[in-house]
Amino acid sequence: MDTLYEPLKSQLDKKPKTYRNLARKEYLKVAKQRRPSRKEIRKAIKKQLQYIKRNLSHIDHLIERGSTLEVLTPSEYKSLLVVAEVYRQQQWMYEHRTLRVDDRIVSLSQPHIRPIVRGKAGSPVEFGAKLSASVRDGYVFLDRISWDNFNEAGDLKAQIEAFQQHTGVYPESVHVDRIYRTRSNRAFCKEKGIRISGPPLGRPPGNVSPQKKKQALEDEKIRNAIEGKFGISKRRFSLNRVMAKLPHTSQTAIAITFLVMNLSTLLRQFFCLFLCNTLSLRLVLSTSINSIYAGGIINNKSS
Repeated sequence: MDTLYEPLKSQLDKKPKTYRNLARKEYLKVAKQRRPSRKEIRKAIKKQLQYIKRNLSHIDHLIERGSTLEVLTPSEYKSLLVVAEVYRQQQWMYEHRTLRVDDRIVSLSQPHIRPIVRGKAGSPVEFGAKLSASVRDGYVFLDRISWDNFNEAGDLKAQIEAFQQHTGVYPESVHVDRIYRTRSNRAFCKEKGIRISGPPLGRPPGNVSPQKKKQALEDEKIRNAIEGKFGISKRRFSLNRVMAKLPHTSQTAIAITFLVMNLSTLLRQFFCLFLCNTLSLRLVLSTSINSIYAGGIINNKSS
């Protein structure tokens, strides 16, 4: 509003009132309360919506008087569009007395971020990109990345088909979490002759053979690889500190993180191979030298 008012300063008698300081005080009056009631929250939301509606109407009036949106910077123009959409969403939720709306915006600087309910004790709601990844021979493959919440169980078939296209054969077994063990995924794995980890559907049997218990333990150990990859990516490769703001730059930073992880795995395997070859060569040379030295001693004794 301040930027749009500058070209019309000589034509208008006075600047439109914004009540920004009063709106800030009204917001802090409720935000600083420990447990505000629903009535107080609803009343505060109504006041803030009225302030925003007033300011948006002033902006429309300035544009009608001759000011153009070209004087705004790209970031200011984007913020104006985001604020207008936030006002529409919040006004709709206020009128319908609900706390949910499709594609709800929770950040003005990053409007693409969506709240994802996880149900964890420390953070029941998380914000950021949701990933679907798989591990093959120690390497992580980023199969899907989205800013919206999705059910990762629907990606199992595509991941298995990608493995088949890459290797030419279907995997012997897949080791997945409980959320992946749906009837559809079980039927798909049975059709392709793939063993899926975890107990079968239905009531658990009374007596479980030691062989099945051992197999279940081995499957769980193998499945822990993907959990460990996520932990390593956050602790060592700063996946939990993505500082990019735009959606495509954030996705690039996330993809580069997994690329560096795979390069680190490749380097570790190459170093192990080089070390094994070096030790084998030293063992061969040591054996040859000892044989030659022993032969020299025998010759000396025979002479």
